[in-house]
Amino acid sequence: MFAVQFDRFGPPKVLTVGPFPEPHPGPDEVRIAVRAAGISPVDLALRAGSNERLPLPHVPGVDAAGVIDEVGAEVTGFAVGDEVFGAVALSQLGGASAEFAVLRFWSLKPPSMSWVEAGAAGTSIETATRALDVLDVRPGTTLLIDGAAGGVGSVAVQLAVARGARVIGTARPESQTFLADLGAIPTTYGPGPAELVGALGVERVDLALDVAGAGSLPELIALTGAPTSVLTIADFSGPELGVRLSRGEVGGEPDGRHGLALAATLSVEGRFRVPVQEVFPMARAARAHEVAARGPRQGKLALTAD
Repeated sequence: MFAVQFDRFGPPKVLTVGPFPEPHPGPDEVRIAVRAAGISPVDLALRAGSNERLPLPHVPGVDAAGVIDEVGAEVTGFAVGDEVFGAVALSQLGGASAEFAVLRFWSLKPPSMSWVEAGAAGTSIETATRALDVLDVRPGTTLLIDGAAGGVGSVAVQLAVARGARVIGTARPESQTFLADLGAIPTTYGPGPAELVGALGVERVDLALDVAGAGSLPELIALTGAPTSVLTIADFSGPELGVRLSRGEVGGEPDGRHGLALAATLSVEGRFRVPVQEVFPMARAARAHEVAARGPRQGKLALTAD
């Protein structure tokens, strides 16, 4: 099969496209013919050498969507030919940016979700769902999401709104309309979030989710009134302040795919979409990694297999 890959750590230019051994599913996995794959921060970090024990060559990518062409022996309810989306089995030889990929957790792709949306969705949905579950976001909750315009933040906004929460989202000035379209009350980054929130006419903030990892945890604690009301997925100093840290391990819980199924249902209902800022063919994966490294963006980047 063909695959995006790197045989040494370094900048995006280390990425090439060429032959790679085909992966095959384990007992509780499925293999898909990939239609689209997402680009996540972990892909950039691994390529740059964050884990020097990573076996090389390596195929990047954790999110993928495609058509099932092999089914593991213990898989039920899915068959060859089903259109699905999810996240790869990291134990396999290959990742998602390839002709074929093995999924560790997945759900049926709804017709309302394009291949590009579905390919970029898996870990963002799972990470956001886990964070909202840990925070226990319920109807009537006022939730502030710090860094709401990115891949996980834009998904978390919509899933929280679907739970009946009132969501305040922070982002750069150019992303304010984008956040409002997702259902959030937008505001900008900056010191003094209490003042920023007060200017919106919001009397209280019950919970806060830090997606940006920009050092805002002390201010979010002050805003919500307690470190236990704050959760971060991006600031590893959180536990030192009493803030819970969700590491977002892919498929780390037995019911890990429940978030995907809910997002699929919301998509059919017209209440959820996966914002994709830009799409590249896999042959231009190096360029896609360059764009992804530029920093804040609106939604996700994706690669297509054709």
